[in-house]
Amino acid sequence: MATVTDKETHEQVRTSRGIGSYIKWIIVLAVLTGIGVEGYRIWEESQRVESTDDAQIDGTISPVSARIAGNVTAVLVADDQPVKAGDVLVQLDKKDLEVALARAQADLADAQASLEGARSDVPVASVSSSSTLSGAKSSRDDAAVAVDVADQQLGAARARLNVAQANVRVAQANLTKASQDVARYRPLAEREEIARQTFDQALAAEQAARATVDAQQAAVAEAQQNISAAEKTVEQARAKLRQADSTVEAASSGPQQVKSTEARATAAAARVAQKRAEVEQAQLSLTYTTITAPVAGIVGRKAVDVGQNIAPGQQVMSIVAVEDIWVTANFKETQLKDMKVGQSAEIEVDGNGRTYSGRVERIAGASGAKFSLLPPENATGNYVRVVQRIPVRVSIDPNQNNDHALRPGMSVTPKVHIR
Repeated sequence: MATVTDKETHEQVRTSRGIGSYIKWIIVLAVLTGIGVEGYRIWEESQRVESTDDAQIDGTISPVSARIAGNVTAVLVADDQPVKAGDVLVQLDKKDLEVALARAQADLADAQASLEGARSDVPVASVSSSSTLSGAKSSRDDAAVAVDVADQQLGAARARLNVAQANVRVAQANLTKASQDVARYRPLAEREEIARQTFDQALAAEQAARATVDAQQAAVAEAQQNISAAEKTVEQARAKLRQADSTVEAASSGPQQVKSTEARATAAAARVAQKRAEVEQAQLSLTYTTITAPVAGIVGRKAVDVGQNIAPGQQVMSIVAVEDIWVTANFKETQLKDMKVGQSAEIEVDGNGRTYSGRVERIAGASGAKFSLLPPENATGNYVRVVQRIPVRVSIDPNQNNDHALRPGMSVTPKVHIR
């Protein structure tokens, strides 16, 4: 009875071993089949997708520079601070430009007064010449016109007095500034913190400003004397109105006087246009003292501080436009056979692990090596065949970077669907 039991056990062991071997071969076959299917899937996908790890996020970095020279009085932003387009970044000192604008406006007022006087002389000369040629009968009318001209010249003289008084105020403003500079530089010079030459220049500027004030005050006195002279001229013109008499010599010289008067009026009009342009330039320069953000983005490379003197064109910082970003992917030339503009792409970002969708926007016109500082010269004989890379610009579809998580320079892996 025991022998029969042992035989049955042996048969059961053999049977179980056969089943185990069969199951093992089924598992091996399934694994090989899975590997084959996965390999075929990978191969098939490789025929439909081109990818590269030589890619990064790219974007616009706008430099911010000064348009005029000036002293920095305020810096309102810091590195890595977000700003909006039009936000004030840097403020320059306005005092010098405000003085220049006041001077330009005074010069414009003077030129306009001169133009009014010149224009009033043109009809007077024409009427005077015509009246003289018509005879003694019209001489009284010419004298009456002369009275009007004298009145207008008196008005012009009074206008010049106003201009001279405005120049006095400008000169006093310059003197005040120069005196403040001397007061500010004096302790610095005594402590030898600035060059003695700088302090001497400030003293000289103060003396020059003081002399200018004296000169402009003298101009005011002269303008007042001119008003007195113009008043006498008015009286004389009215006297001549009662004793008007024309002569043949005056009649013969009349047309030439008219032409000369018209030429003076034309020159006065040109001077007014010039002074008006100077006023506009001074106003424009005054607006340049406020440096604003050209685009919305994040501040970087801030290179300006309060108290610093900057020159025209000097870059003070940069603005990274986080809204205007794309992907620059350097594909091998062998990968561009079927790649075309408009094909869809998937962009895997290393920094946040997210995948973005996009499209091929542009393909560069030359390889990256051709745009390098020292491009290869194959004609020299040192030729080594190397697979070149062509930059491809891949745009990111809208509304995917609303959180502005993407930054220029981040590494990405784009996959372009070529089929």
